[in-house]
Amino acid sequence: MVDRKWVVLSNTTIGTFMALLDSSIVLVSLPTIGRELPGANPEILLWVVLAYSVVTTTLLLSFGRLSDMFGRVRLYTIGFAVFTIGSLLSSLAVDGGTLLAARVVQGVGAGFLSSNAAAILTDAFPANERGRALGLNQVAAILGSILGLVLGGILTTELGWRSIFWVNVPVGIFGTVWAYTHLVEVHPRERGARIDWAGNATFGAGLTLALVGATFGSLLGWTDPFVLASLLAAPGLLALFLVVERSSTHPMFDLALFRIRTFVAGNVAACLSALARGAFTFIMVFYFQGVLDTSAERAGLLLLPLSLAFAIAGPVSGTVSDRTGARYLGTAGLLVSVSGFALLVGFPANGPYPVLALAMGLLGVGQGMFAAPNRAEVMSSVPAERRGIAAGTGTTFLNAGNLGSLALGFTVLAGVVPRATLESVFSGARSSTPLDVGAFMGALHLLFDVGIVLTIGAAAANLLRGGRRERSRPESGRPADAGSGSSAGL
Repeated sequence: MVDRKWVVLSNTTIGTFMALLDSSIVLVSLPTIGRELPGANPEILLWVVLAYSVVTTTLLLSFGRLSDMFGRVRLYTIGFAVFTIGSLLSSLAVDGGTLLAARVVQGVGAGFLSSNAAAILTDAFPANERGRALGLNQVAAILGSILGLVLGGILTTELGWRSIFWVNVPVGIFGTVWAYTHLVEVHPRERGARIDWAGNATFGAGLTLALVGATFGSLLGWTDPFVLASLLAAPGLLALFLVVERSSTHPMFDLALFRIRTFVAGNVAACLSALARGAFTFIMVFYFQGVLDTSAERAGLLLLPLSLAFAIAGPVSGTVSDRTGARYLGTAGLLVSVSGFALLVGFPANGPYPVLALAMGLLGVGQGMFAAPNRAEVMSSVPAERRGIAAGTGTTFLNAGNLGSLALGFTVLAGVVPRATLESVFSGARSSTPLDVGAFMGALHLLFDVGIVLTIGAAAANLLRGGRRERSRPESGRPADAGSGSSAGL
């Protein structure tokens, strides 16, 4: 009989992979969708990309809180079903509006999957095996986001853009049934808790406006009324959210977790790291297609060194971290990523691909050395009954970093690429404005410089997590002594 923990790992890895795959698979299909789907103008297409990630990110905290209340396995299984339904609806879209609505449904399902996978895994595996398990899960997550570009190009070229959603349906049905029949709830649900409606509303609205405003500001201009209104309202709503949480008897956001040094340092490091490299694949697709004039399919294949390096480094580092912790291993990994960015700073427009592949390999290895150990240690640092909200919080930090990186990438691109050219990329039309290769490469080098600074910041934050004594958390849920750098009580 197969050990239950490996069943948990297999199912959650599939769920995590599918959720992250669909965050990127649509990117290289946008030109085809723009040409073939009625009503799919550039603004709708941008929303098709953003809606999925924004919905997932803003719901993670709420879903993490709900999973502690109503059962992590139950909500994870519901998420698989909703994600599958959203995928089917996306494949059947008749115009841009229906595709956007279906992507929102997909995002809701992905939110359930992402907010519960790490908590379910942490419940299933003992502390000395969590690094390996969460390492494999993190590999699935990042591979999903990277391979989405490869599969998106291949499927769109060979079978049409609807096929990027078809592939989710049989996998989703299998995953839903498998989760329902084989996953077991092992942690008791929180009794007598209530849903924090005010906290959900203020946090969701504030984060959505911040993410959408930052992204659209790069395309519409920072003085656009919608952008200004979004960016002015967002800080006020997020500040109101903190006030609401402090006065709520059943807050969705467990502020006490931020008295745990490992939890704070690990999540800050993950956010800064994601901010540094989140838009890397998106920007490189522009480089391969805009500068080198390759096809979408080939652009995806040229990115494979990044995903292959991460696939090798992630599980290995996760296993090693079960013995050594994430403080020095993760910091070393982030510094390896810095060397990858440094190699690209002076890379010329028609530079040799082996050098580019080496740089991507260093980025992949570095992220693999950091991501898996960090996730395992952060999840092990919190009490067992708070793992749902802890997983949701951690993934919110990660997704916010990725979306912030995308906004940064859009901003820099919009500064050197005429809007007409950007719109032509999204809509699939041929632009009459040629790409200024020199300006584009200058923008690319600027992004790599920023990546170096942010990754060094992530390494510094990672060092602040403390030693091995600070990273353990009693399985009973009682916090360790505050003198070790953790909270005094939750």
